[in-house]
Amino acid sequence: MLAKTTGAVAAVLVTLVLAGCGGIDRTPVPEGIPPGPGAPLPPIDVDAPGRSAVQLAPWAEEQSDRLAIPATALEAYGYAAAVMRQSRPECGIAWTTVAGIGSVESKHGAHDGSRLRADGTVDPPIIGIPLDGAPGVAHVTDTDGGALDGDQVYDRAIGPLQFIPETWRRWGVDANGDGVVDPQNIDDAALTAARYLCASGGDLTSQQGWQQAMLTYNQSTNYLHTVRYRASAYSVGRKV
Repeated sequence: MLAKTTGAVAAVLVTLVLAGCGGIDRTPVPEGIPPGPGAPLPPIDVDAPGRSAVQLAPWAEEQSDRLAIPATALEAYGYAAAVMRQSRPECGIAWTTVAGIGSVESKHGAHDGSRLRADGTVDPPIIGIPLDGAPGVAHVTDTDGGALDGDQVYDRAIGPLQFIPETWRRWGVDANGDGVVDPQNIDDAALTAARYLCASGGDLTSQQGWQQAMLTYNQSTNYLHTVRYRASAYSVGRKV
């Protein structure tokens, strides 16, 4: 289902709202904003060279089946939260929030038959529809000459966290140390999303800050509540 966006500042386009919860787990999903922090992250060295997210492999593998999230995606979400805990401790963003967005935007990199490779890159790349002003779709003319989205007329949302090129150009970071700032890599995309959310909401441990961050990422109350539900489910070890 297409997200409704109202301008180029919106970071995302596609919301893939999935109904209900998988499996037979009946663990209640807690109410409230912000969602809970979920399973605690183990200590990691965020300054280690290379794909630092793999330091979280045991943590991610332990939860992957239970949450129905690929371990590679969980590594990226956890690493993004760990980096922000060190660089922006006042933000307090939890990995569950990044995971909730990843679920809604691309099913953790699995939208439309795509998959995450071992290095965190989406294959094939995820590229949204043109932002051509059609009903329910923002009107955003090309900002990158088609370099990231292949469209020289309109912008399109890109990657597993669905950034538009203009937002990616401003906020994108190289999280895995490969020298490339790649929106189609879930490590880069997850840390970029965390940075963007912290800058947008300030204190994400507060209701006001968390809501502000979500509505900056996507200007839809329905989107906010869908992300909250999924992030809260992850916080109690429940898949969606």
